[in-house]
Amino acid sequence: MMNNSSFFRLSQVLWDDIAKLLWSGLEKSGPLQNILEKKEILYIYIDKRRLIFYYKFKKMLIKQAFIQRDKALGRKGLLFMKNYKFWFATGSQDLYGDECLEKVAQHSRIIVEELNRSGLLPYEVVWKPTLITNEVIRRLFNEANADEECAGVITWMHTFSPAKSWILGLQEYRKPLCHLHTQFNQEIPYDTIDMDFMNENQSAHGDREYGHIVTRMGIERKVIMGHWKDEKVIKRLGDWMRTAVGIMESSHIRVVRVADNMRNVAVTEGDKVEAQMRFGWEIDAYPVNEIADYVNDVKQGDIDALVEEYYDKYDIIDEGRDVEEFRRHVAVQAGIEIGFERFLQEKDYQAIVTHFGDLGSLKQLPGLAIQRLMEKGYGFGAEGDWKTAAMVRLMKIMTEGVKDAKGTSFLEDYTYNLVPGKEGILQAHMLEVCPTIADGPIGIKVCPLSMGNREDPARLVFTSKEGAGIATSLIDLGNRFRLIINEVDCKKAEKPMPKLPVATNFWTPRPNLTVGAESWILAGGAHHTAFSYDLTTEQMVDWADAMGIETVVIDNDTTIRSLKNEMRWNAAAFH
Repeated sequence: MMNNSSFFRLSQVLWDDIAKLLWSGLEKSGPLQNILEKKEILYIYIDKRRLIFYYKFKKMLIKQAFIQRDKALGRKGLLFMKNYKFWFATGSQDLYGDECLEKVAQHSRIIVEELNRSGLLPYEVVWKPTLITNEVIRRLFNEANADEECAGVITWMHTFSPAKSWILGLQEYRKPLCHLHTQFNQEIPYDTIDMDFMNENQSAHGDREYGHIVTRMGIERKVIMGHWKDEKVIKRLGDWMRTAVGIMESSHIRVVRVADNMRNVAVTEGDKVEAQMRFGWEIDAYPVNEIADYVNDVKQGDIDALVEEYYDKYDIIDEGRDVEEFRRHVAVQAGIEIGFERFLQEKDYQAIVTHFGDLGSLKQLPGLAIQRLMEKGYGFGAEGDWKTAAMVRLMKIMTEGVKDAKGTSFLEDYTYNLVPGKEGILQAHMLEVCPTIADGPIGIKVCPLSMGNREDPARLVFTSKEGAGIATSLIDLGNRFRLIINEVDCKKAEKPMPKLPVATNFWTPRPNLTVGAESWILAGGAHHTAFSYDLTTEQMVDWADAMGIETVVIDNDTTIRSLKNEMRWNAAAFH
C-alpha cells in the first residue's frame, strides 16, 4: 500500500481514498469516479517517478489514474491506450421460431462468458443480442463504429442467416472484423440428432453464406475456424485482437522527427503523405533545438532524482573512469530523457526520430534516454527513419500486456558470423536498443562515440534473450509500401565481446543465413528493423492486409525461386 507521504501535492481531493483505490486492484472505475467528480484537476507525484497527470476532463482523468496504478504495480499500461473491447455478434433468422432463437441467444452468451473466463484473451468480449434483420445488423455496426472502446466485431452464424441482410451494415462498418467459424457443440450427438437439431445448429451452412457475401464485397477480415473451447482457437482469437488494436491505434501514431534522414541514404526515405493516407501516421518535423530547449529547462533536482533511479536499477560499469565525471555523463542522459518525454507528452507524439548528424545544442547523442523511452512504449528510429519508429510503436502497442513478454525493439544489422554451423547476424546500434529485450543484468557504460562530435554518451549495455522472434522492415517502393517479415532464431553469441560498448542481439534468420539474407536483400529490406519476440508472422500479415499493403514473408518454407515468383505476382496485384 502506498504511504500518504508519497503524495506531496494534493488538490482538495480525498487522497487517502484515491490511494486505496489506485492500489486495490479494482477493475471498475465507478467508485473512483464518485470521488474524482469533486475535482476536475488532479496532480499526482509518486516517489522518484515524478509522474504528473493534468487532465481537465473527468473521463480522461479516471482512465489515466488507473493506468498509473497499473504502472506502479508493475503492469505495463502503454501510453494511455483505450480500454478496448470486442463485440460478439451472432447471426440467425426467425424461420425456426422463438424457441430456436432463445437457444441461439443462450448459446452465444455461454460462448462469450467462457471466452472471457478462459484467461487467454487480452481484451473483453461483449455479448450482443442475436441479429436477424437488416435494420438490426446495420444499427449494430454503426454503433460499433461510434463506440470508441469497440476495437472490432466478432461475427458467428449459429443458424442460417441470409447474407443480403448483412450488406448495408458491412458497407458502413469501419473497424476490424473477425469471422469466428465455430459451432456450439463440439461433437455430433449421434444417438439423438434429428432435423430440429440440424436446423438449429448449422454453422457449417450459415457461416458459408455469410462468408460468401463478405468475400464478394471485398472486405478484409480474419477467419478463424475451430471449436470455441479449443485453446488454440482462443489463442488465435487473442492474437487477432492484438492485431485489431494495432489497426485501431495505427491512426493515432504521431512521429516527431527532430532530424532529417541521413544524407544520401535511400531506404529510410519514404512518402509521408501516403503513409498518413494508408496507415494514419502523422509524421512531423521540429528543429532539434526546440526539443533541446525542453532538455535545458529540466531542473537539476529532477535530474538528480532520475540519476539515483538509474544507479539503483542498473549496474554501473565505470571501467576506471573518474566516478564524478561518469555520473555527470549519465546525468546528461537523465536530462534528455525528462526533456524529451515532456516534449512528447505536451505535443502528443508516441514515436521519435533522431540523427547523430544533427544534434544542435544537445551535449550527447541520446542513448540511455532513448532506450528508456522505448521501454516506456515510445517508438524510435535512428538517422531519420520514421517508418521504423512508427513500426516499433505499433508493435509495442500490439504486445501490450503479453504474459511473460520478452520484448520489442529497434535494431540494426551490423556484422555477420560466417563460420559454418555458427552462422548469424549481430544486431545492435550505436546506442539505442530497448532494454525490454535484455537477458540478465543491464549496465550503464560511458564510452566515446566517433560520430556526432559530442561528448561521450551514456548507454545501457546488455545481451538479449534467446528464442524465436520476427524482424520487420517497412519499405517504400515508390508505388506501394511493402512489409518484409523474417522469422529469426535469437541465440547467445559464442563468446563474450568485452570491448563492444553497446547492447546486442544475435540471430540466425530462417530458413538459414544464406537464403534468409539473400531473400531480405532481394525483397529490398532495410538495415533497420522493428523486432519482437512477442508477435507472430500471422499477426503482422493480418495488420498489413488490413492496411492494404504487400507482405513478403521469409520463413522456413522460403526458397529463392518461390520468393521471386511471389514478388512478381505481388507486383502485378499491387500495381
